Amino acid sequence: MGGGGGRDLPLKGHKAHLRRLRKLSGAGLDSVVGKALFVAGESIAVEAQLSITRGAVSGKGHTPSSPGEAPNNDTGRLAGQIEVLQKSDKLVVVTSEAPHSTPLEFGTSRMAARPFMRPARDKMAPEAQRLVADAVDRFSRKSRG
Repeated sequence: MGGGGGRDLPLKGHKAHLRRLRKLSGAGLDSVVGKALFVAGESIAVEAQLSITRGAVSGKGHTPSSPGEAPNNDTGRLAGQIEVLQKSDKLVVVTSEAPHSTPLEFGTSRMAARPFMRPARDKMAPEAQRLVADAVDRFSRKSRG
């Protein structure tokens, strides 16, 4: 209670609680969350790669995917150039360096979009949230000791 003219009452075990809160807000938690985010990024990358290679025929028998569906694998370059980059403890980026990634993902004036990254992100979002929540929960339980 504070600020309202009332009397501040000490919280039982407040010093231990403050120590735990300091641990939870430090670099240790950032590292744990960062690792969980990287694993989540990897799951998104794998899902994007699977959506491209699932049921696709490469080479001579290649058939383009229908508009709105993930692109069908042809040379393997698109799926092979999807990568996960850890920019900081709290930022992971899933990207594709293949030059045709952006036109496929968003479409062009001459071709309808064949998204593969955004659907993968959307499909794996609950798993990513669970991974981070579990990491924070494990870290907070560990900090009690």
